[in-house]
Amino acid sequence: MSAVTTPVLDMRARFYADLGPLLDAHPDVDVVLAVIGSGQMAPVTARHPGRVIDVGIREQAMIGVAGGLALAGRRPIVHTYAPFLVERPYEQLKLDLGHQDVGAVLVSIGSSFDASAEGRTHQAPADVALVSALPGWTVHVPGHADEVTALLQAEAATDRRVYLRLSRQRNAQPQPTDGRVHLVRDVASGLDGAGHAPLVLAVGPMLDTVLAASADLPVRVAYTATPHPLDAETLRALAGPQPVLTVVEPYLEGTSAAAVAAALADRPARVQHVGVPRDVELRRYGTPRDHAAAHGLDAAGVRRRIAALLDPP
Repeated sequence: MSAVTTPVLDMRARFYADLGPLLDAHPDVDVVLAVIGSGQMAPVTARHPGRVIDVGIREQAMIGVAGGLALAGRRPIVHTYAPFLVERPYEQLKLDLGHQDVGAVLVSIGSSFDASAEGRTHQAPADVALVSALPGWTVHVPGHADEVTALLQAEAATDRRVYLRLSRQRNAQPQPTDGRVHLVRDVASGLDGAGHAPLVLAVGPMLDTVLAASADLPVRVAYTATPHPLDAETLRALAGPQPVLTVVEPYLEGTSAAAVAAALADRPARVQHVGVPRDVELRRYGTPRDHAAAHGLDAAGVRRRIAALLDPP
């Protein structure tokens, strides 16, 4: 008899597939929507009447409802596109969840440019920076559908404020989801006097791009699916006493800069952050691949940045 395996789906499809079993296992979990996802969740809604709440196109109210559910002892999972989940109801995140000190799991789709064909309204490269600016939040940026399942199951059993950022871009293989930084690829050449080669930290779905970009470069590659709060202890251990570090993140460039600087504050470090540039506003639709290339987040662009840090002028 063959073993039962979980189908390999994209992150969004896996999230919808996970919700039914999740609600079965956790009687205190409710799902709050603002239209997006209601069609995909129809079987879950039928199986769990009253526990999937669609407030209509009212994203501020969606967060307010989640806050009320949390105050009543429920565990809300809130879902829509990133700009409608973070940017539009940002005041409600601050007040209805944060100021009341209650938890929820916010699950976004769209990432930075997944919905590029929908225009700027559906793009949110600043979402992680915004959530990270609020106290008491944990941010997960998975790179594979299996990581989505693991993170969702773990966070459903907590009462924390969590932002889970899903993306169409994904890595070929899942990585650990324990909140730590993990070394994925080591090198034997390019070591400094203390035995530390330059390090590239890939966040979430950027890992395969980083691996391709640095395949023939003398750098080590590490990974995290939880950029906030950052695992400073492991980063310090991997970076060494004189760090040469590149952080590659699939959202606003420098989002992790303050956390990285704090982790390495006592060390003479050369650090660069590669992400969506802060001073670029693309006004053409294009595909997600077009946007990645335009922002230097494809393998060629990431390679240029890593190589420039290794061989400064």
